[in-house]
Amino acid sequence: MPAQAYAGKECVCQLRRGICDQSCVQGMLDTPFYIACLRLTGRRCLVVGGGDVGLEKVEGLLACDGDVVLVAPDAVPQLRELAGEGSIRWERREYAGPADLEGTFIAIAATNDTDVNIRVYEDAERRAMLVNVVDVPPLCNFILPAIVRTGPLAIAISTAGASPALAKRIKRQIADEYGEPYARLAVILNEARGWAKSTLPTYQDRKAFFEGIVNGEPDPVELLRAGDEAAVRDLIAAAQASHAPA
Repeated sequence: MPAQAYAGKECVCQLRRGICDQSCVQGMLDTPFYIACLRLTGRRCLVVGGGDVGLEKVEGLLACDGDVVLVAPDAVPQLRELAGEGSIRWERREYAGPADLEGTFIAIAATNDTDVNIRVYEDAERRAMLVNVVDVPPLCNFILPAIVRTGPLAIAISTAGASPALAKRIKRQIADEYGEPYARLAVILNEARGWAKSTLPTYQDRKAFFEGIVNGEPDPVELLRAGDEAAVRDLIAAAQASHAPA
């Protein structure tokens, strides 16, 4: 259960119960989430809140090349540095309402002020925008999974908000299992995509070509773990020769 939805605490969602009765998280685990990867390059991404949690969200957006705007009257030193070097734009003030959402693709609220969080959520919802209030599920229309990211490889882990700690444990285990060799294989296979599209006439032909490499023997991942990238390229060359139309 999210940290801010425990019975007896002050209500932090738009239900405004006064004292939390956990009604906001009833049925949370029954919600089917549509998993998608968003392209943020050049898109305005708003973060409201300049604390450590805001920093975490800003860094995640920057990692995906988002155009990040921070709205906060104060900020932790790392956010100040990012603003000073020009990596983000810092509006040093309180959230001003709908005007702050103009031209915005995604909004994240990371403040400790319930009224501000609710305003951000409601303003964004009226515009059918993506919005997330950190650790308050009823003030989110999307959630942020734990991410394992190595080069072009990204693996998302979600427990539907039930246990971020469990998601982090799974993240560590996946990072140990699926690391650099898999990411490197993705890069090498991507180099063959142009050949496959121009040479193999159907989707099924291209599927058979790539699956034959990925699932074949010798295992390309094990070859890369052994540092033998040349052998992987030889596998791809042999597959191209065998799949090329006569």
